[in-house]
Amino acid sequence: MSHNHCECHEHHDHHHSHNHNHDHEHHHGHGGLKGSIILIVITTLLLIGAIIIEKNCNLPTWQLLLIYLVPYLLVGHDTLKEAAEGIISGDAFNEHFLMSVATIGALAIGFLPGAETEFPEAVFVMLFFQIGELFEGYAESQSRNSIAHLMDIRPDNAHVERDGDVVTVAPEDVAIGEVTVVKPGEKIPIDGKVLTGTSSLNTIALTGESMPREVCEGDEVVSGCINLTGVLRITTTKTFGNSTVAKIIQLVENADEHKSKSESFITRFARVYTPIVVIAALLLAVIPPIFSAGSFMASFPTWLHRALIFLVVSCPCALVLSVPLTFFGGLGGASRKGILIKGSNYMDTLSNIDTVVFDKTGTLTHGEFAVEAVHPDEFDENELLHLAAHVEHYTTHPIGAALRDAFPNEATDGCRITDVEEIAGHGIRAVVEGRIVCVGNTKMMEMVGAKWHDCHHIGTIIHVAVDGVYCGHIVINDLIKEDSQEAVATLKQIGVRRTVMLTGDRQEVGRNVAEKLGIDEYHAELLPADKVTYLEKMMSDGTVAFVGDGINDAPVLKRADIGIAMGGLGSDAAIEAADVVLMDDKPSKIAMAISIARRTITIARQNVWFAIGVKVAILILATFGLAAMWLAVFADVGVTVLAVLNAIRALRYNAATPYST
Repeated sequence: MSHNHCECHEHHDHHHSHNHNHDHEHHHGHGGLKGSIILIVITTLLLIGAIIIEKNCNLPTWQLLLIYLVPYLLVGHDTLKEAAEGIISGDAFNEHFLMSVATIGALAIGFLPGAETEFPEAVFVMLFFQIGELFEGYAESQSRNSIAHLMDIRPDNAHVERDGDVVTVAPEDVAIGEVTVVKPGEKIPIDGKVLTGTSSLNTIALTGESMPREVCEGDEVVSGCINLTGVLRITTTKTFGNSTVAKIIQLVENADEHKSKSESFITRFARVYTPIVVIAALLLAVIPPIFSAGSFMASFPTWLHRALIFLVVSCPCALVLSVPLTFFGGLGGASRKGILIKGSNYMDTLSNIDTVVFDKTGTLTHGEFAVEAVHPDEFDENELLHLAAHVEHYTTHPIGAALRDAFPNEATDGCRITDVEEIAGHGIRAVVEGRIVCVGNTKMMEMVGAKWHDCHHIGTIIHVAVDGVYCGHIVINDLIKEDSQEAVATLKQIGVRRTVMLTGDRQEVGRNVAEKLGIDEYHAELLPADKVTYLEKMMSDGTVAFVGDGINDAPVLKRADIGIAMGGLGSDAAIEAADVVLMDDKPSKIAMAISIARRTITIARQNVWFAIGVKVAILILATFGLAAMWLAVFADVGVTVLAVLNAIRALRYNAATPYST
């Protein structure tokens, strides 16, 4: 099963439908690999059988040819088909073509007067090629491109008020100006304006922001957000096709068309190498006989034989096997470190990254709230936290969760709590052990007449008052990951030109994080579409990697030269859209991924130059009739073995020596 079948389609047809693409890749998945292994084993056995028959039975050449054709066609039919398709589509000089010409030549040589048969070599060469393809196919069988998971944010239906009733319809069937009803726990189906109701919305799927957004009458709301607390009646302002969710899904589907597929190294190499070799072989067969002392026909078989040996020698077996193997080793080495690279073609791009763009929430920060600081006016820190955690005990709000996490034993310390009351847009009031405790924002403090004072902290400030007296405040923030700073520093160390942060969060939060981490530039308050715009601007002057985790990052992940997703906690859609997935969510792994890619490419280049060097030497010998076909194959096998041993080095990556070329 030739993996390159996939490659060709990618070059010629970027616009084929996603379903087709998905099936196509699936077809190369584990079933295809198993088939390839069985095919290679059977061919090897048939080849050994054919050699035994040739040695022991004195058969005429044409009968021998028929015997060898069985394993040859079995293992080579795909390659021959690819070569033919290449010729038809005007992309003749690919590695399939070279393999086909050389092996057909080796099969044909035996029929020339006075020439030896070279049948086993032909099958041998084809078999080697197939083994190389097998490795490459396996390394890329981790299929990508299914955007099914993106449908997580797609609302399934909409509840619309029509003629005094609420009817459930498909989101596509709702007209502009109709009123939709969204209950707690449901997704907002279509962009619109809140007509009645107040609630908080979970917008993490769209903006990546972990802080719920409070909305009330007159506020604009976008589709894909999840309604958390109250019932909302929303007047739609757009059709479903133009709403935010539909746009994001569309962005992801189309981003693929913009992405230049980094062609596999060997395919690019074969494009230059093959025509040179084929033309050289033709000249070698035709020119010397023209100038020979005897007649053209007398010396033609000798030179044709040399030309075909020249072709067999020039078959880039060592390359075709060792280069995919090097990439395979690199991919394996990376995955041992918890870095999944989705195919060898991304290694190339990854090694050339000069700008790394980060999303903030969930990538550089944890994406969940925690208590950052406690500033008591009365009591001590512990007491203040204790009171706040008690009051927030019953709320589902993430801020309540952050306070409870900071004081984990609040539920079991026997304090009596009564009269818990949530005041929309203000906070929560409760009676704890007979004292009225109010926990909330500045509006809440004004309402109870507590003299609060401003504090200059970035984050969400929760004020606490007891019996109308101000007692202090608690700063809650999305905390920066432990290794974010190291991540930015290491990227600079290995020579990445600039680091950028794009976030949907507020300007001051963005500035604060960028300054703490030493990031070169940041842009805040962005929607997913804005991120794509900024990214495209940066892509016009360098190779850009984007690192993100939320569903809202899927379009940017796909659009970037390399999309890197935080895999452990990131959304499925982001993992599907990315080219590289970091399984443990550590941003410091990005520099390691780039280093592994650079090292892998270096080893692949060493193999290429070594193999070409040996080839050239043997080709020169073959031209002067000093190299027989067996020497050609022997040199090929020797070079391949050495190249493969070198390739295996790619598996081991030593983190202590980052690669900074």
